[in-house]
Amino acid sequence: MLKSTTASSHDCTMKTKLFAYFCNHILRFMKIGLIDLGKQPVLLAPMEDVTDISFRLMCKHFGADMVYTEFVSSDALIRQVSKTKQKLTVSNDERPVAIQIYGKEVEAMVEAARICEEAKPDILDLNFGCPVKKVAGKGAGAGMLHNIPLMLQIVRQVVKAVKIPVTVKTRLGWDKNDLIIEQLAEQLQDCGIAALSIHGRTRSQMYTGEADWTLIGKVKENPRIHIPVIGNGDVTSAQICKEYFETYGVDAIMVGRGSIGRPWIFEEIKHYLINNTPLPPRHFQWYLNILKKQVLQSVERLDEHRGILHIRRHLAATPIFKGLPDFRQTRINMLRAATIDELFSIINYIPHKYGLE
Repeated sequence: MLKSTTASSHDCTMKTKLFAYFCNHILRFMKIGLIDLGKQPVLLAPMEDVTDISFRLMCKHFGADMVYTEFVSSDALIRQVSKTKQKLTVSNDERPVAIQIYGKEVEAMVEAARICEEAKPDILDLNFGCPVKKVAGKGAGAGMLHNIPLMLQIVRQVVKAVKIPVTVKTRLGWDKNDLIIEQLAEQLQDCGIAALSIHGRTRSQMYTGEADWTLIGKVKENPRIHIPVIGNGDVTSAQICKEYFETYGVDAIMVGRGSIGRPWIFEEIKHYLINNTPLPPRHFQWYLNILKKQVLQSVERLDEHRGILHIRRHLAATPIFKGLPDFRQTRINMLRAATIDELFSIINYIPHKYGLE
């Protein structure tokens, strides 16, 4: 009996490897509707207070094949809330670009979808994956995983309401006892979506623990699934990205938190996928200059006070300061800086302090 089980496990492993090889070496180009994203595209995930237009353009510059806006509330959009409407601004230089909306009412989502279409994005994405309490706790985002019939009704009606491709981003399920993504993927496809993005966590996990890509791989392996499957979760390096493409056979990979304070990760990934070798590191000052450019763009888009507040999460998350001895106080000083002059004075002193000039 043990011998038979081992053989069966080996056969399954071989099937998975052969399937992934087929996806990566035979099916060379991924399309969402008529939008050709090429082979093994890498996408910038939608992130609230992160993927504003300046950050999207920067990630596009470094090689992101498609970018997503911040989350757009359908309720706020149909009420014409100014701050929400501003999120619909897209640039031809960032295309292809997707606008992502969330909500829990059919009529509001349909009306918001039509408003978004007028902004001329390439794709409309429906957010059924955001786990934060103020969204999921009210039944929207990942909260919709508690009401699949309503989720499917929203998707069907939105697909009918707009002419651009409609995609969905969701999670594995509500918790470990409710891993519904395999069945849900088929149901969403039957509603007419053009692609499905899956974050490899449940809602209850939030962003803790490790993303589980095995179920994402099973969705991709399902012979009934013919739309592109996009994997998301814990892609923090070029090596991990390549490994996940090869192991799970997904059509595309979405990078989220791994890009915060590190928009050049897309350049690193692209180089590794093509050459199978890491991109040689740049001079330390080069990375600082990119961060300073982000600061200036943030201030230009907002104002000095709000722009600096907005960019602090990038300064806190960037990996370029990792390993610098006794850096804690310098980091605190950076995050407390209230003006560009004060912040740049601190940043400009770092290479001198650590002999990285």
